[in-house]
Amino acid sequence: MKIAMLARNAELYSHKRLKEAAEERGHELDIINTLRCYMNIASRRPEIYYNGEKLPKYDAVIPRIGASVTFYGMAVLRQFEMQGVYPLNESVAIGRSRDKLRSMQLLARDGVGLPVTTFAHDPKQTEEVLEVAGEAPLVIKLLEGTQGLGVVLADTNRSAKSVVEAFRASGTNILIQEFIKEAGGTDIRAIVIGGKVIAAMKRTGAEGEFRSNLHRGGSAQLVKLTPEERSTAVRAAKAMGLNACGVDMLRANHGAVVMEVNSSPGLEGVEKATGLDVAGKMIEFLEKNAKPGKTGTKGKG
Repeated sequence: MKIAMLARNAELYSHKRLKEAAEERGHELDIINTLRCYMNIASRRPEIYYNGEKLPKYDAVIPRIGASVTFYGMAVLRQFEMQGVYPLNESVAIGRSRDKLRSMQLLARDGVGLPVTTFAHDPKQTEEVLEVAGEAPLVIKLLEGTQGLGVVLADTNRSAKSVVEAFRASGTNILIQEFIKEAGGTDIRAIVIGGKVIAAMKRTGAEGEFRSNLHRGGSAQLVKLTPEERSTAVRAAKAMGLNACGVDMLRANHGAVVMEVNSSPGLEGVEKATGLDVAGKMIEFLEKNAKPGKTGTKGKG
């Protein structure tokens, strides 16, 4: 197969591993800087140009689109889809997962476990919204945040109100969630590919840090999932319509709750924690499913 990967930094561990895995299995993989692409949106003749030249025909495309370039990256991916190129994850599914509010609504609709989550627009409703969310501590998240950035833990209802009002004053959209204290600063990332959990790790935050993201200094180790956790991860991926993703969960007293579904999960932490070839599993999925003109699994909503 001839595979395109949309990625801005070819030197990242995840991107080097995917290229390596593809080449080991006899495929050709080109890493294409998403922002250097431009498109000719012509009737029945969708074309993509890169560094001044028309891109050749590809069999599959792996979107590794950074959160900061989601809008343009999805436009480029849609152009590949219009050419009949099979995407590891479809643009519409990536859009669902990148919109934190929409993803929570879809997960809730499908009965996937979630922390209590509230959202409102009117600043006058701050106290009512906080009351629905429950007693502090509370987690306040920017809808556009990523890698643990834009996430604040408010220890008291008074401080939560101050944080909410500060964000609202800047016109920022936020979610307010209950704090799952019993998780103890750890979470679980399950990698789901083709409707199956193929790897999982437990991430623990740095000392004094409630966020467990590895980018924030957290550590990772192999973890054994319960049947309920496996089912939750698979259902979350299906609700988004993602063929390959990382599902971040917390172990609450009432069971697994999903915090986020990541359409471009990093591979370094999970591969090193588990010793598994996650990149190879992604390429294997493309081998089995990439057909001309066929798109990925479609989610609902």
